[in-house]
Amino acid sequence: MSSSVLYDAPGPKARVRNRIYSVAGSLLILALIGFAVFQLADRGHFAPEMWNIFNYAGVRTSLRDGILSTLQVFAVAAVLSLVLGVLLAVARLSEHRAVSALATGFIELFRAVPLLITIYAMWVLFLTYKENLGFIGESSAYWALVIGLTVYNACVQAEVLRAGVNAVPKGQVEAAYALGLRKSQVMTMLLLPQAVRSMLPTIISQLVVTLKDTSLGYIITYAELLYAARMMANNIIVNDDNPYVPVVIVVGAVYVAMCLALSSLATWIEKRGRRAKTGITPAAAAEPLEAPGVLDAGGGPLGPHVGGEAGGTEGPDGKKN
Repeated sequence: MSSSVLYDAPGPKARVRNRIYSVAGSLLILALIGFAVFQLADRGHFAPEMWNIFNYAGVRTSLRDGILSTLQVFAVAAVLSLVLGVLLAVARLSEHRAVSALATGFIELFRAVPLLITIYAMWVLFLTYKENLGFIGESSAYWALVIGLTVYNACVQAEVLRAGVNAVPKGQVEAAYALGLRKSQVMTMLLLPQAVRSMLPTIISQLVVTLKDTSLGYIITYAELLYAARMMANNIIVNDDNPYVPVVIVVGAVYVAMCLALSSLATWIEKRGRRAKTGITPAAAAEPLEAPGVLDAGGGPLGPHVGGEAGGTEGPDGKKN
């Protein structure tokens, strides 16, 4: 039996007890889920009329517009947060103390402030100076949500990239300087590419968080998916009741599908990057390697038995060696 330095391996009685606790806990969770489903069904939330609302063209249009608005905000905020995150990471790693201190203060400030407060503050600011902000003031909710998501996620991405840069062996940096590269070339050609490759799963995970945080737009009345779902659930009456449960289930499934799609894209990008780095495809890696053959004087491959049935060669006297 293998032992661990972190904990003692459970004995026979402990294993039986753990199985009993696992089964009992699973049964309790299933019982709670069943009780909740029974209560919802008893109140008519699973009635066919409740789910029939998604056959209406107006409901489907509202869901489509909400999804498109969510993806629009996410796309803009994701690109801007990655760009700003790279700039903040480079600034924090700068050898100039003023630049590094300014970037550090900016990152720590907006990481500490809750994202909802940042979005709400930007919205109030845009509404206050709406007349002087031009096109930004006309769509103040949109830009408040985009800027809030950009600033917060850029600070997180900057810390992720900084950790990736610090993980690069110092010998590579010293070798780059020995070859005559400048600091900017070392950062752009050596450090950042390796940092992005090594921290890509974390970067994509933060992008998933950005996608989910777009739901905070309903606080400032931006017509994203959650806001559209809230308006539908409040304005539609079925059997003298609002269809909150069907709307929540459908919208939650849409969010899960979008996050899974983004995670799948990240997995594909990571595998493609690993394959491009090694130059070996999974199919090629699975193929068996053949032993190199030996060529005879005429250029043909020679097998294991060369020159006769016994594998020898003929000598000057015509006998096999």
